[in-house]
Amino acid sequence: MKVFGIAGWSGSGKTTLLEKLIPALTARGLKLAVIKHAHHGFDIDRPGKDSYRHREAGAVEVLLSCNDRWALMHERRGEAEPTLAELLGHLSPCDLVLIEGFKQEPVPKLEVYRPAHGKPPLFAERSDIVGVATDGEVVSDLPVLPLNDIAAIVDFVMNTLDLQERPC
Repeated sequence: MKVFGIAGWSGSGKTTLLEKLIPALTARGLKLAVIKHAHHGFDIDRPGKDSYRHREAGAVEVLLSCNDRWALMHERRGEAEPTLAELLGHLSPCDLVLIEGFKQEPVPKLEVYRPAHGKPPLFAERSDIVGVATDGEVVSDLPVLPLNDIAAIVDFVMNTLDLQERPC
């Protein structure tokens, strides 16, 4: 599996870009997954549901399954936060894993940078940022791509990772 990150400050448009990249990459025949790092706790379950009650009773893992999807919830119960490598190990085989967040992980990343937000660019400090997608003017030795040119960004990701288009 190849891994490629989307990095940027909160509110820069990382999730919006991913929403556009995912169908464009899958249209080129790639099977992909996404890992999103959340800075705050989250819960995909609801109090009162059987699976919630199982976790609250002490189960370390609860797997929910139906005819459309399955989801595995793992309670850390004091364990250290898993590394990106550990999380990747839980995924089914695929061509590409896009990650959002995980700024400190040394994987190639595209920075979503909006000069109007007034925050400094990350690419000046991070050697793992290999390109910048922006809606403004940026001076950099890195490739600079228009944020709304999804085809150019898809080409950049595929070329950077040496991914080949597959017939759908």
